[in-house]
Amino acid sequence: MKCFKNALCYVEGKGLVKTDILFDEKIEKIGAVSGDAQLIELPENAVVLPGFIDEHIHGAGGADAMDASEEALLTIASTVAAEGTTAFLATTMTQSRENILSAMNAVKEYRNGGHDGARLIGIHLEGPFIAAAHKGAQPLEYVAKPDIEVFDEYNAASGYAIKMVTLAPEEEGACKLIAHLKDKGIVASIGHTGAKCADIEKAIASGAGSVTHTYNAQSALHHREIGTVGSAMLFDELSCELIADTIHVSVPAIKLLAKCKPLEKLVLITDAMRAKGIADGESELGGQKVFVKNGEARLADGTLAGSVLRMNKALENMVKHAGMSITQACDLATINPARVLGIDNEAGSIREGKRADFAVLDDKFNVLYTVCGGKIIYKA
Repeated sequence: MKCFKNALCYVEGKGLVKTDILFDEKIEKIGAVSGDAQLIELPENAVVLPGFIDEHIHGAGGADAMDASEEALLTIASTVAAEGTTAFLATTMTQSRENILSAMNAVKEYRNGGHDGARLIGIHLEGPFIAAAHKGAQPLEYVAKPDIEVFDEYNAASGYAIKMVTLAPEEEGACKLIAHLKDKGIVASIGHTGAKCADIEKAIASGAGSVTHTYNAQSALHHREIGTVGSAMLFDELSCELIADTIHVSVPAIKLLAKCKPLEKLVLITDAMRAKGIADGESELGGQKVFVKNGEARLADGTLAGSVLRMNKALENMVKHAGMSITQACDLATINPARVLGIDNEAGSIREGKRADFAVLDDKFNVLYTVCGGKIIYKA
């Protein structure tokens, strides 16, 4: 058994409290702890938060989910541990059938083994069922129409690990696929799309529940057609992903979304690519050259190509720029994605009986410890 002793902890239903937490793989007790336990000494400025959950991340540490190898997935899992992330969805991108199937198989093999680092809880299939005009950094030649049979092939190859699918609801066959995903308990997320409000309403009626990286690669808000961005704000049925790096989304836009959405419907993501955690310079995304400089990752034509954002930095940005408390910002990276993915019964908050997943930060948002399933997977 391990124990945080008299630590400032964000406990479900109680907020920030000074307490002991006794844990092994799960949280055994919150309250006064006596007896033998391995004490984890924390400085006075430390706060124990639930481990962060990143539902949209392509890569980190020089590796990408599309590398289609267990080694790459382990590199990602190890790298994100340093930012307090304890669970993530390996996110794919629009690519050839063969490359997507290889990525699916790699996740299946990885999940069948035992690995250190953050927990790989499944796959976010971003594309290929997107709108060509809103492809962003996705390769145009592999954009495809929504297809249930193709999706089922991918899902089977993954060992049925797909938890979320980004698609454009205005494309032919999209609503049928959305309904199919809903039946299987998979989140349909609206993204890389030129959808109008009427398209979004149809998608919600079919079972869509999320918007992928809100604002980015989607139809903008206009006063005569509110598009995807306006619909994301209008419809509370939709959870909104947000890349809070102040690059993909400006500070005023971050504040506007936070003001318009119920906070439980806002989810922080990194959308990070392989360049996260390594030095600036040339990198790669889906066979395309990417140039990273000063925290920005762009294609040669200037298109933003994923981010190098760390989840602890995303929390800091929400506190410093959007005026949230640390617990409010924490919810956006913990219990909110846990609810979206249907794992809030086991993760996303600090409660007796839940997984012992913790991110321990100091008052400068630096990560001191990351604990996943009771194991220390990162220590500063």
